[in-house]
Amino acid sequence: MRVTVISPVQARFDGEAQSIVAPAYDGQVGILPHHAPFMTLLGEGVLSIRHGSETTKLVIYGGFLQVVRDEVRIVADRVSDIS
Repeated sequence: MRVTVISPVQARFDGEAQSIVAPAYDGQVGILPHHAPFMTLLGEGVLSIRHGSETTKLVIYGGFLQVVRDEVRIVADRVSDIS
C-alpha cells in the first residue's frame, strides 16, 4: 500500500509499506494492505511504518489519517523524529 505522511512544514514519508500502526485519538489503529475505506482523527504518539525489512518511527501530534483504495494519507499537525 502507498503511505504518505505530511505536516504543514514538510513531507516526512512517501512510499510503499506492509503495515502501519498510528496513534488515533482514542487508541492505536493498525492498517494493512487492502484495508476498507477509513478515516480517523489522530492523537499524540508514535507512528510506525513497516516497509521491507525496515521500520520508520515518527512522533505524531494530531491531524488525521485516511485510507482510500490502498492508499494511506496521514496529515499531521506536527511530526518529529523519535529522540
